[in-house]
Amino acid sequence: MSKSLNLLLNVHEDENISKDNCYLVNGNYEYYHYLCDGFDDRGWGCGYRTLQTICSWMKCNVNKDVSVPSIREIQRILVDLEDKPKSFLGSRQWIGSFEVCLVIDKLYDIPCKILHVNKGDGLDNIVDALRTHFMKFGSPIMMGGDVDCSSKGIMGIQTDGAKSNLLVVDPHYVGSEKTKEFLQHKGWVKWQPFKEFLSSSFYNLCLPQVKSKCLQ
Repeated sequence: MSKSLNLLLNVHEDENISKDNCYLVNGNYEYYHYLCDGFDDRGWGCGYRTLQTICSWMKCNVNKDVSVPSIREIQRILVDLEDKPKSFLGSRQWIGSFEVCLVIDKLYDIPCKILHVNKGDGLDNIVDALRTHFMKFGSPIMMGGDVDCSSKGIMGIQTDGAKSNLLVVDPHYVGSEKTKEFLQHKGWVKWQPFKEFLSSSFYNLCLPQVKSKCLQ
């Protein structure tokens, strides 16, 4: 498993978060992104990095004895589960929400719910599902779409009448800047209108169903 990397904690904090109508991740997590451990995954590793961010939340809040897996260790898990062929090891093939569910279940014995969102879907049911998730489980969400096979971490939802915003933690950042303020100023951590996602893609969301008795 990967060594301690001295990564930033809770990069969403102070991101102009209003206390009204906000439903947020509950507990600490580390921000994993391209090249954060010296491994060059630019252009294909966003799903792995979002999974690592979720695993860091699991380590902080669910099971401190299970370390965050490296990208190669994630690939090994998926091969061992027979979800991927042996040729997947050492490849630059991306992973999506389904693979994230498999790895979380394997490492932590925690099931995940997949929420499929079609382009142009109505928001009411989706917003309710995300709001309920953060209220009931409080775990980070993985959101993957068909545009450039891109994935992002979702750390909260803000509702304001007909408008809804997602709190996005983007793993595509490359750099050594180590302040939350920099990441927020540059847009790597931001509130983004939900409708902006639905205008261009379909999405699958992975929602880890962490029971309260599992939390440390």
